Amino acid sequence: MAPFFEFEKAELMFCFFYASLPILSYFWALEYAFKNMKVEVIESFFKDLQDRICQDIEKEDGGAKFHEDLWQHHSGGGGRTRLIQNGNVIEKGGVNFSSVTGELHPRLRQQMNLNDDEEFRFTATGVSIVMHPRNPHVPIIHMNVRYFELDNGTCWFGGGIDLTPHYVVEDDARAFHKRLKSACDRHHKAFYPQFKAWADDYFYIPHRSETRGIGGIFFDYLKPDEPGNGQGLSKKQLFAFVQEVGETFAPTYTALMRKHRNQPFTEQEKQWQYLRRGRYVEFNLVWDRGTKFGLETNGRTESILMSLPPQANWEYNWVPEADSPEEKTLGWLRKGVDW
Repeated sequence: MAPFFEFEKAELMFCFFYASLPILSYFWALEYAFKNMKVEVIESFFKDLQDRICQDIEKEDGGAKFHEDLWQHHSGGGGRTRLIQNGNVIEKGGVNFSSVTGELHPRLRQQMNLNDDEEFRFTATGVSIVMHPRNPHVPIIHMNVRYFELDNGTCWFGGGIDLTPHYVVEDDARAFHKRLKSACDRHHKAFYPQFKAWADDYFYIPHRSETRGIGGIFFDYLKPDEPGNGQGLSKKQLFAFVQEVGETFAPTYTALMRKHRNQPFTEQEKQWQYLRRGRYVEFNLVWDRGTKFGLETNGRTESILMSLPPQANWEYNWVPEADSPEEKTLGWLRKGVDW
C-alpha cells in the first residue's frame, strides 16, 4: 500500500468524505427535522414556556400561586388555563396554553381565500398572557406566541408583546423597546421597525383616538421560506425568533414588578388605574381580533376572557387636569413614538 502522502487528490477527497459521513448525516437529519418540524415540537416548547413563566411570576409576586384549569375543546385538543389572583403584586393574571384541532372555520377559510369545496383541518397552538397588577405604577403586560398549520402543509407563526402602563415612565418605555429591538435584530433587522409599526396600528382604540399603551411588537403570518412578513426565513429560523420573544417576557416583566411593586400610590391614582383598565376592556371586547374570533367560533369563554381585569371603571366625559401625570400619560398614547 502506498504511503498516505502519495494518495491522489481524488482519493484523499473520497476518504475524507466517507470519514465525515456520520457528522454530515447528523446535520442533514437535523436540517430535515427542522424543515419537517412536527407540531408536537412546538407544543412542547410552549408548554415548557408556560411552566417557566408561571414559576417566575409566582417567585416575584411572593404571595399567590397559579391555579390550573384543564379543558378540552369541542373540535379536538384543549389547553391549560392558569390563573393567579390576589397576590402581593398581581391582582389578576393568566398564562394560558392551548393546542386546538378541528375543521377550518368558514371565516378563516374566507380570510385565507380557500375554496368552499376543499376540506381542511387545522392545528393552532400557543401561549397567551395578561397581567393586571395591584399597584397603578406597575404596568399591564400582554404577550402571545402562536403557531398555526393546515393539513395541506401551510403554516405560519404569529404573536407579539406589548406594555400598557397606567402611568408612562419614559425610562421604562425606552428600556422595554430596546429589549424588544435587540431580540428582533438578532433574527432580522427589518423585524423591529415592521413589527413595532404593526403593534402601533393593531393596539389602537379608534373610538378613543389613542393607543392602548406604549406598544411593543406584533406580527402574524410569518410563513417559512416565503417573502413577506417572515423575510424568507426558514421554519427553524422563525421558530427561533418566536422562542426568543417568549423568553423575553419573564425577565422583562419581573424587573418591572420588582421596580414598582412598593411604590406608594394615592386613591386618585388607583381610580385612574380603574379608568385605564376600562380602556383595556374596550379594546379587547370591541377591537381585538383574537377575542372576537374566539367568541364567534364557540371558543372557551372563560379562557378567552381571562384577559379582562378584575375591576374597571368608566366615568362620563372624564378629563384630566392640565399638566397632571394623567394628562402627560395620555400624551404618550399615540402611534409612531420613537422610543
